[in-house]
Amino acid sequence: MRPDQEFTLEVRTTAVAAAAPILLVPFVLIAALVAGSYQPLHDFDRRVTDRMHEVAVGHPGWADAMAWWSLIFHPTTWRIAAALLMVWLWRRHARPLAIWVGATMAAGALLGVLLKLLFGRHRPDLLDPVAQAAGYAFPSGHALTNALGAAVFLMVLLPLVRDRLLARAGLWFAALVIPLVTAFTRVALGVHWASDVVAGLLFGVALAALTAWAFVYRVRPRRVRESVPG
Repeated sequence: MRPDQEFTLEVRTTAVAAAAPILLVPFVLIAALVAGSYQPLHDFDRRVTDRMHEVAVGHPGWADAMAWWSLIFHPTTWRIAAALLMVWLWRRHARPLAIWVGATMAAGALLGVLLKLLFGRHRPDLLDPVAQAAGYAFPSGHALTNALGAAVFLMVLLPLVRDRLLARAGLWFAALVIPLVTAFTRVALGVHWASDVVAGLLFGVALAALTAWAFVYRVRPRRVRESVPG
């Protein structure tokens, strides 16, 4: 890493300012349908869950692989990784950015719990479950935290590989694939409805965009530059 490396977020102010409301609109729509017990949404969720559960029951090895993936990318894993990222940034005097990482992940954890309590949606109740999970279902904590954590790491790490095309492509690939696969496993394991994980993904990215906009709006006008000690 160059000694004059700047620690910042790779975001465009107009893009992140627009992303939050654009993503929140479908989230609010899904939330309203869930709160109103909209039958067509419930029927769709039930069909998806029943079909994916049949596949999981018929392929135990596949179910075990999904359970391991879900465990590896548990919300706690992302929070530990974010804490390590904060320490790394703090040691390199990128303290505003470290605080943003911590505040964003903490906000996601708190809002995820509050939303679950607010909606109080029950998880799928299957006769022959291949996995178990505690707590309410909406929105999916796995999906929300994976989307939020992936967005946080992507925005922090992209500027550090600005001139490395393969590294940038790898970061984008991981940031897209990991949350999507994790969301898929939660439905396939029968512990979430499809609308739970879609809402979680939308809210996670929207929250990252919102806090990134706030960070850029406050820090960039001050032209704060952080460098690595030589």
